[in-house]
Amino acid sequence: MNPSLPLGLALLLMPLTALPAQAASAAYELDPVHTRVMIAVEHAGFSKAIGTVSGSSGHLQFDPEDWTTAKLEVSVPLQRLDLGDEKWNQAVLARNLLDVGQFPTANFVSTRIEPIDPQHASVYGTLTLHGVAKEVKLEVTLNALKRHPLPPFRRTAGFSATATLSRAEFGVDAWKSVIGDSVELRLEVEATRTRKDADDSDQHEGEQRDIEQQNEEQQPATPTPTTEPAKP
Repeated sequence: MNPSLPLGLALLLMPLTALPAQAASAAYELDPVHTRVMIAVEHAGFSKAIGTVSGSSGHLQFDPEDWTTAKLEVSVPLQRLDLGDEKWNQAVLARNLLDVGQFPTANFVSTRIEPIDPQHASVYGTLTLHGVAKEVKLEVTLNALKRHPLPPFRRTAGFSATATLSRAEFGVDAWKSVIGDSVELRLEVEATRTRKDADDSDQHEGEQRDIEQQNEEQQPATPTPTTEPAKP
């Protein structure tokens, strides 16, 4: 205790000094360009058809020191599903399968997180697909959480996640003899921090680094003498 403080003031300040540090939770927006969803499903026992969906959007609240406080909401535009063939796309998006005319998006909202280690966690949430809501578990890996090297130099979080679900449980059960029931999911996610006031230091750091690099590039090289100096 600081002896220069009056006793009454010191006693008032003691509870404040005993408080734990505030959680470093921050808000992020999913980057629709660098966030992709991949599905793999058995095709008549011969191979696994692979499709990808781009353009997903959503929100993430994340503290790397405490995964249990994380919250995730994702919306996946199913009409952008691409299986590599236009006729195959049309068949899967039609009414007897995904029926994107009535159910254009799949939505996932996290409900709880079970941390495994600093880079891994099991994320449980409600997946709403084809008008049916079911709990799904994602196995998530944190790939990186750092300032992005490109403008606008914002703090960015990168994740990979996997899950397996039954399409029949979501009412997508047509073509059982051709399409397998088990659907493998893989997600590659990038999310950019949205709290600009907390990110100014990242941007300033990047700008300062760019200025220093430009100064180094523009600095004239020391000329090399073409003649030997006169001997004494």
